[in-house]
Amino acid sequence: MRLSRYFLPVLKENPSEAQIVSHRLMLRAGMIKQASAGIYSWLPLGFKVLRKLENIIHEEQARAGHIAIQMPIIQSADLWRESGRYDDYGQEMLRMKDRHDRDMLFTPTAEELVTDIFRGHVSSYKDLPLTLYQIQWKFRDEIRPRFGVMRGREFYMKDGYNFDLTKEDALHAYNRHLVTYLRTYERMGLQAIPMRADSGPIGGDNTHEFLVLADTGESEVFYDSAVTDLTFGDRQIDYDSREQCQAILEEFTSKYARTDETHDEALFNQVPEDRRRVARGIEVGQIFYFGTKYSEAMGATVQGPDGKPTPVHMGSHGIGVSRLIGAIIEASHDDKGIIWPEGVTPFHCGIVNLKQGDDEADAACDKLYGALTALGLEPLYDDRNERAGGKFATMDLIGLPWRITVGPRGLKNGVVELTCRRTGESEELSPEAAVTKVAEIYEQIA
Repeated sequence: MRLSRYFLPVLKENPSEAQIVSHRLMLRAGMIKQASAGIYSWLPLGFKVLRKLENIIHEEQARAGHIAIQMPIIQSADLWRESGRYDDYGQEMLRMKDRHDRDMLFTPTAEELVTDIFRGHVSSYKDLPLTLYQIQWKFRDEIRPRFGVMRGREFYMKDGYNFDLTKEDALHAYNRHLVTYLRTYERMGLQAIPMRADSGPIGGDNTHEFLVLADTGESEVFYDSAVTDLTFGDRQIDYDSREQCQAILEEFTSKYARTDETHDEALFNQVPEDRRRVARGIEVGQIFYFGTKYSEAMGATVQGPDGKPTPVHMGSHGIGVSRLIGAIIEASHDDKGIIWPEGVTPFHCGIVNLKQGDDEADAACDKLYGALTALGLEPLYDDRNERAGGKFATMDLIGLPWRITVGPRGLKNGVVELTCRRTGESEELSPEAAVTKVAEIYEQIA
């Protein structure tokens, strides 16, 4: 993409309505525009990052054998009356009537709808286990939406639902999801710590939230600092192996880590004093096991091995895709702007032409652009007739991990400058060597 043809409405000044870094930088970088309180339009740069996150989630869900579907945004209230949640959910649910005076609602979550799909098509234990998921827009009418996409009313969410014959089977699904989420967040450049949490209106006794530590987090968290030393890395897991998935769960949840809702001061005091930490965290996902809460209420049964109808055991598993972007920015920025991890960057590399209109500089930039594109990478070429300082400021603001700077002086010596956004370090390389190095960086994270 050439910046002269791209829609990137960056702002020079900090928006007065933005209270936290991620909201401020998303507005300044032209990623979003507020449509109304807690509701945003996603502009091209923000939309590209949203799709990058979505693709990572799809890949990791497929790796675990989970199956994607798409459910409607508008649901019938009748299903929620079956489960008993329609009157209990509260004012966060946006309720409405259609022209036939039927009660409808805008989806805040989809346990009832997916249970209705299951009971209409699955009747035998031989069709289990089954996990269905979607990535879909949701709406919860927050009383006080704030912090941009971190606490919006409309949000993009991955929500998955497992159906299993027994509690033991369903707990394996729970463990399997924990493993997929650890892999997913690390691929996004995040450390998301699983913490014992409260189930809220979803229900159930087994639940963990995944939290990213940040000063602007909405939750107070208490944890053993040893949990921050854990990484999943590139280990290979057999998702059908209960032993392997259980071992990962124990490794990542055995040390103390809880939100304020489930904090136990006596247990926390058993952690060595030098490792006790109190901080704030941003919730980016949650997994639940809630047994037969919905299947019993809604008649979702299968014929068991003994021939008798058996209510299935269920769980649900969510990732806040749109709020993840805010969390990544909160965890990865500096005074100049965003610093995207390579795994989620909207463009792999920026190309800055210091003297647009110079035949040699223009030709070198075009050649770099073509070479990177031919390797399957997406460069963003700043070909505008702007001052160099303005071009650098834009690249720093939007946070591309790598920048290649091309100017007549360097080209006389046969070199361009490759700069790392995170460290600020630069090196002079031939254009060919710069392309090769950028390609190798992304090959390592593929």
